[in-house]
Amino acid sequence: MGMSHGDSPKIDDSDDAPDEALMARVARGDERAYRVLTRRHVPAMLGLARRVLNNAADAEDVVQEAMVRVWTHAPRWQPLAAFRTWLTRVVVNLCLDRKRKAPWVALEAAGEIVDPAAGATEQAETDERERLVAAAIEELPARQRSAIVLTYREGMSNAQVAETLDTTVSAVETLLVRGKQNLRRALGDVIDED
Repeated sequence: MGMSHGDSPKIDDSDDAPDEALMARVARGDERAYRVLTRRHVPAMLGLARRVLNNAADAEDVVQEAMVRVWTHAPRWQPLAAFRTWLTRVVVNLCLDRKRKAPWVALEAAGEIVDPAAGATEQAETDERERLVAAAIEELPARQRSAIVLTYREGMSNAQVAETLDTTVSAVETLLVRGKQNLRRALGDVIDED
């Protein structure tokens, strides 16, 4: 009994442990460390995957696969980059793989029922504009889309995006310029309305 009481501070300590230390423990089969990493990173990775894939179910599948890879690759994982950067790269690559497969139309594509209440028109216009922007981002080439999402939706620096996409900062800047040019072309009328 004294053993389990003595273990309880370790549970609390692991919540504050750096990701890299937790990953070393996961490599030794530590399920608690894995649960801490999961709690810490799954919400952000789900958000990222939803924005890249524009499909909640696919995003959940991708993040689940990424977390399986955390567990199975832990013994071979080398901390050459921050754990979050490595996990983000895994999620983005899985998203890009998913996008290469046959597309499927999400139920959400049907749109929302418009409420005739006051303010509903403005909200419907905002929702439509956001849908058009999301659709335009969806049509970008995969690497441009990833650079745009990681930079503008995830708030990453160009250096972080370069590391995540395994490329140079200069290449990221080029992807962003081309992506924004393509978005301006696709959204000309939408942008001009504002």
